Amino acid sequence: MLKHYKLIIFSFLLLLTAAACKSGEALTTQTEEFSKLPKIKDKELIDRIDSLSQLEPKTFYSKLNVTYQEGDKEVSLKTSLKIVADSAVNAIITYAKIPVVTAMVTKDSVSVVNKRDRCFSVTSLDYLKDMFGVDFSYENLEEIILGKPLDYRQEQKYFVDNDPFNYSISTHKKRDRKKPERKQRDDLMIQYQLTPDAKHLKQTRIISVEDSTEVTVAYMERQTIGGFDIPLQVKIDIRTPKKSMAIILFYDKVEVNEPQELIIVIPESYEKCD
Repeated sequence: MLKHYKLIIFSFLLLLTAAACKSGEALTTQTEEFSKLPKIKDKELIDRIDSLSQLEPKTFYSKLNVTYQEGDKEVSLKTSLKIVADSAVNAIITYAKIPVVTAMVTKDSVSVVNKRDRCFSVTSLDYLKDMFGVDFSYENLEEIILGKPLDYRQEQKYFVDNDPFNYSISTHKKRDRKKPERKQRDDLMIQYQLTPDAKHLKQTRIISVEDSTEVTVAYMERQTIGGFDIPLQVKIDIRTPKKSMAIILFYDKVEVNEPQELIIVIPESYEKCD
């Protein structure tokens, strides 16, 4: 079995658009530290998150340079990623320029073909939670890859943090995030942070109080391609009581709304991976 099998799966989850515009306009998400931001009404900030959650191309393609870090281990690989919205995510992972894994995630399954070891695996999305302790849906996968607000729901009540240095919108009040009540311990707390101009998503932070897991998805740089706000560089930090890991994604040769064919073939001679 491929040594870095976890990375292959997770590069999907947390990866984990240029045919019409060959070079995108880069949008940095960095800001001068300790600079107070102009006051914006709470409703306007929440409306901005709502608006960003609705922007999605019908198809997406990108080359991804992926770096995975866990403890003193660091692995780098390249991935070709395709998405057909609300349908499936398809990837070909290469190592030393040789395709080693083909994978596909749909709304109810994860399929992986390991060409190096001539084996395959087909599991439910529950496999991802069992491996990493993070319960993501297929929709969440698309949201992370495309740089959208994770798990945003119009019927959910949101709160704007009283923070003069950041535009932060959360599912829970700040005091509840620090000292959650017993009834909140099974909640998933999500905090969105906008860029200093309040136009783009800068960061999403997910906190699971029940199992002390925290995931931070930071969009270090973004780019506008074909009218869509797409990530350029992303850093994902995952912290659990047992381990910490980080994934850095760099997007290259992006395409949006161009025809994309999603293919995964399991040869008859392949056996199930151990």
